[in-house]
Amino acid sequence: MIIHARAYPRVGLVGNPSDGYFGKTIALVFRNFQAEVLLYETPELEILPAQRDRSVFQSVDALAEDVCKYGYYGGIRLVKAAIKRFRDHCRENGLSLSGANFTIRYRTNIPHHVGLGGSSAIITACFRALMRFHEVQIEPPVLANLILSVEQDELGIRAGLQDRVVQVYEGLVYMDFDRELMARRGYGRYEYLPARTLPHLYVAYRTDLAEGSEVFHNNIRERFDRGERPVVEAMRYWARLTDRARTALEAGDKDRLGSLLDANFNRRRKIYHLSEANRAMVETARNAGASAKFAGSGGAIVGTYADQGMYTRLKAALRGCKVRVFKPRLVAPARSTKETP
Repeated sequence: MIIHARAYPRVGLVGNPSDGYFGKTIALVFRNFQAEVLLYETPELEILPAQRDRSVFQSVDALAEDVCKYGYYGGIRLVKAAIKRFRDHCRENGLSLSGANFTIRYRTNIPHHVGLGGSSAIITACFRALMRFHEVQIEPPVLANLILSVEQDELGIRAGLQDRVVQVYEGLVYMDFDRELMARRGYGRYEYLPARTLPHLYVAYRTDLAEGSEVFHNNIRERFDRGERPVVEAMRYWARLTDRARTALEAGDKDRLGSLLDANFNRRRKIYHLSEANRAMVETARNAGASAKFAGSGGAIVGTYADQGMYTRLKAALRGCKVRVFKPRLVAPARSTKETP
C-alpha cells in the first residue's frame, strides 16, 4: 500500500506575530500549494531526497543560486527529525508500532522562507503518513505540539504553535494561548470560525526576501521576557485585535476586517526592524486600495480587497515589485478534528 499525506501552507490573518507570548491569533490554510509525503513498505528504512536536498550542481553559480533559494539545509533533516520524534512519542505513551520498514519521500511547491509555514507543512504531512502506516491515533492538540517539538527540540529552530495548530486543524482557526491553559494542559483553546464570512482575500509573496522565522524574530522574545513595555503592550494589543476580528467574522461584518489587518501591521512596524522591500510590498498594496499585513515572518503579505477591479490594480502594482499575487483557496476543516474547549 502506498500512503499519500498532504499538508498546506498557512497565513496568519490577525494577532501576534508569533504565538509564544500567551496571546491570541487567527490563521487559515489554503490549497494553492502543498507539501506531500509518499510512504510505502520496504525491507529497509530509506528517506529519498527531494529537489532541495540535491548535492550535484552544474556549476558554482548553480550551487550559489540553490543556497540562496533553499539555504544550506534541505528537507531531509525535517523528515528524519519527524520520524525520530514520532517514534519517541509512541514509546513514551505505550503506542505499538508495526515494526515494518518503509521508504519515505516528500515534495513541496510551497514558496520557501516567505513565512507561509512550508517547513511545518512537510513535518505535518510526514506525521500524517506515519500515523496511517502504523495505525496510530494522536489527538490534534497533542499532534500540533509534537510537530512544534520537531523543529524546536530536535532541530533547535525557534518557532511557535500557530502554524502547527492551523495546519493540523485546517480551515479558519481562532487560537487563544492563555498562560494558565498552556501551563495546565500544554495547549491553548482552538476553535473554528466561519470561513463564509471572510471578505475577499489575496496573498502575495516574493522569494528574494526570504529569511527564516528564526532570523526575523531576532530579539523580540528576549525583550518580551525582560518585560520591555512596548513589546508587552504590543502583544496585548494584538490579542485584543484578534478578539475584535473574531467578533467581526462571527457577525458577518466583512468590511471591518481589512482595517483590523492594517492596524495589526501598523503596530508591528513600531517594534520590529523591517526591511525597506518588505515595507514597500505593504505600502504598494495599500496604495492600490487593499489592506495589507505580513502573512508570517516577512516575504509574503495577506490582505483584503473590495472587488475584481481593485484586485486587478493590486496585481498590476505588485507586479512591478516582482511580487506574485493570488487568491487563496481555503482548505475545509479536517473532518476528524474537533474543536478543543
